[in-house]
Order: sequence, then structure tokens, then C-alpha cells
Amino acid sequence: MGKVIHFDFLYMGFIDGLFYVMVLIMSVVIHEVAHGYSAYLLGDNTAYHKGRLTLNPIKHLDPFGSVILPLLLLLMNTNFLIGWAKPVPYNPNNLRDRKKGVFIVSIAGIIANIMIAVIFGLMIRFAPIIGFPSFELAPTLAFYKIASIIVIVNLILAIFNLVPIPPLDGSKILFTILPYKYRFIEEFLLRWGMFVFLFFIFFLWNKVAPIIYILFSLITGVPLF
Repeated sequence: MGKVIHFDFLYMGFIDGLFYVMVLIMSVVIHEVAHGYSAYLLGDNTAYHKGRLTLNPIKHLDPFGSVILPLLLLLMNTNFLIGWAKPVPYNPNNLRDRKKGVFIVSIAGIIANIMIAVIFGLMIRFAPIIGFPSFELAPTLAFYKIASIIVIVNLILAIFNLVPIPPLDGSKILFTILPYKYRFIEEFLLRWGMFVFLFFIFFLWNKVAPIIYILFSLITGVPLF
């Protein structure tokens, strides 16, 4: 379950970008722990025995995908960042109900990211009630900048992972609900998924990304810009 972030709609200075990388790391860690913990609740102890049911990022970091690559892209001043954590292992055969269990485990990480986005988005929406200036009057206020990055990162993670292409979570969700007569779609995606995935990244993601603008505005009550 590689986690890819394509970030081309906000200008980031180096400090903002560095914080973005930190948020990305913690967000993918929470995403992976949600997978492992849901599997644990459904009867599979694999992640537990491997010490992966923890928010300690050291247990989840992929040295290249979680740190080196995002920082290199940041230093190169690219308009996108890519990152991933090590997938939390689980054995679907240990789940009490394999089909439903795989669906729940697959969608758990997405739900975790949506919950984080909603929590921090509502903090932005209701901040003026507790005395903060409105977002429109002070969009560069540290609170709003930090909360906005957290919302955006987690929305992107959630939306991206809903895409039904291996190795993303959406593919596993699709395979659990796909009628048997359409199993040829699963076979095709499992065989050619990486090529379809790369095609999506380079040619189609920019068509999907505007959903982030819409969701950000719906949750926070303010436009992204």
C-alpha cells in the first residue's frame, strides 16, 4: 500500500515544506496503524506480534520513501511530494470473516485520514468562536497554516487511496465487492496494475485532485486559497 502525495496546488516555502513532510510521515503512520489495528480487532495478530500497532514512526518508516525522497523533492523545489511508509502486515486468512474483514481493514486507513481531516477542518471552521481571527482575515496565522496542511495531506491520502488501482487500498476494496463475473478486471489490474498506476499518477491525478479543493471548503467553510 504505497502512499503517494502529489502536491501542486499550494506554494510551499522550505519551512512549510519541511512541516508538510513531517505531517505526511505521521499521517501515513496513522493510516498504516489503522489497518493493523482493525485487523487485530477482527482476529489477526500479525501486526501486534511484529510491534507495528504503535504510533512510533520509527517502527513504520521506510528510509527512502518516508524521509530521503520527500526531502530530496523538497530541496529540488519540485511542485509535488511523494512518500510512503512500510505497509503494516496482516494475514487475511486469520480474519473471522475474510471477505468483510479485508474490506474493513482496507478502508480503515482511509477512514482514519478522513477523521483527521474533519477534526482539524472543523477546528479551522470554529476557531473564530474561541477568539481567533477568521481564516479570511489571517490565513497566514500559524494555527491556520498548520491545520490547513494537516487537512490537505489527509484529504489527499484518503482520496488517493480510494483509487481502485493496485497497490492502493481502493483496489482491495474493489476486489471484495466485485461480482464474480467481473473478476477479469481484478486479474487485469493485478497483472498490469503498476503500469495503470503510473499512468494514473502522471496523466489522471490532476483531474481528480480538484476534489481536494471542494472537500477542504466543505469541511473548513473557507476556500483553499
